[in-house]
Amino acid sequence: MTDPQAQLESPADALPRLRLSGEWTLHRLDQARRALAGLPRRLEVGEVEASGVAALDSAGALLWLERLPPADAAEPLAHFVGLSHESETLLRLVAGQGQPAEVPVQPENGLRELLGRTGAALEAQWRQSIALLGFVGLSLGTLGQILIGRRRLRLTATAFHMEQTGLDAVPIVALLSFLIGSVVAFLGATVLRDFGAQLFTVELVSVSFLREFGPLLTAILLAGRSGSAFTAQIGSMKSREEVDAIRSLGMDPVELLVVPRLLALLVMLPLLSFVATLAGILGGALVGSLALDISPVMFVTRLQEMTDIRHLWVGLVKAPVFAFLIAVVGCLEGFKVEGSAESVGRHTTSSVVQSIFLVILFDAMFAIFFMELDL
Repeated sequence: MTDPQAQLESPADALPRLRLSGEWTLHRLDQARRALAGLPRRLEVGEVEASGVAALDSAGALLWLERLPPADAAEPLAHFVGLSHESETLLRLVAGQGQPAEVPVQPENGLRELLGRTGAALEAQWRQSIALLGFVGLSLGTLGQILIGRRRLRLTATAFHMEQTGLDAVPIVALLSFLIGSVVAFLGATVLRDFGAQLFTVELVSVSFLREFGPLLTAILLAGRSGSAFTAQIGSMKSREEVDAIRSLGMDPVELLVVPRLLALLVMLPLLSFVATLAGILGGALVGSLALDISPVMFVTRLQEMTDIRHLWVGLVKAPVFAFLIAVVGCLEGFKVEGSAESVGRHTTSSVVQSIFLVILFDAMFAIFFMELDL
C-alpha cells in the first residue's frame, strides 16, 4: 500500500518529464490530489513515466486526464510511458477512446437450443426424483422412530389435519363422484342400447367406481386441494423463517410438520375413496331409475349378484399409496420454497402437477399388476 506520488523532472533541452508512482485509486484520492497540488494547473509535459504505478482506477484516471492535457490530438495518450495493459485500457475507456469488447453473437440454432432445453429438463427431473426418494426415506424413517417410541406422535396436529383434509372434503368429493357416476351411466347406456344390453350399465358403473374412479378421483381432488395446501402452508412457514426457528429450538420439522399431514391423508383418503365410490354408484342408480328403466331394487339386486367384493379391495388397496405420494410431494415442495411469494406459487403449482402425474402413473402400474394377478 503506497501513496500516490508525482515527481516533475525538467531537463534543459526538452519538455518536462513527469514520473508517477503509487496507488491512484478512489481510496487514495485525497493523497493523489495533494501529490498534484504543487504542479501547474494545466501541465505541459513531454512524457509521463507511469511504470511505478501500482494501481489505477477510474477516479485516478479522471484526475490524470484533468491535470495532464494530451500532447498529441490524434493520440492523446501517446506521452504515457510504462503503463500496464489494464491501466492503459482503463485510461482509454475514461478518455472516450476505447470501447468495451463486444461479445460475438452466436447465430441462433433451433436444434441446439432444443437439445439444451431438453437436457436441462431431464437433469432437473433427475434431481427432483433423487430429492423425492430421499424425502420418502426421511419420512419413513421418522415414522419408524415414532412407532418404536423414539419420536412423539403429534395427535392434536394429526386430528386437525384429518378434519381439514378429510371431513371438510366430503361434500366436494361426494358431489363430483355423484356427477361422474351419472355421466358414466349415461355414456354406458348410450353404447349398450345398440346391443340391447342396457342392464349391464350396473356392472359398468359399479366395477369402474370400485376399482378405478373412486380412489383415482379422490386422489386427484386431494392432490389439488390438500397437496397444494400442504405446500402453501409449509412454504409460508419457510418464507417467514419459522422452519429455521423450529430447528433452532431443537425440534425436527419432519416430525412436527410432515408426519401429522402424512398420517392424516393415510387415514382419510381410503375413507374418502369409499365415500366417492358410494356416491358414484348412487349417481348411476339415479340415472338408471330415471332414464334407463332400471329400478333401484333391480339395480341393488344386480349389484349384489354380479359385482364381486374383490373389486372394492382392489380400489381401497391403492388409496394409501396415493395418499403417501400426495403428502410427500406436497411437503417436499413446501420445504423447497426459497422465501418469496412467487416461489410459494411456483412450488404449489409444481406440487399439484407432480402429485397428479404420480397418482396416474401408479394407478396404471396397479392396473397392470392386478391384471397379471387376474384380480
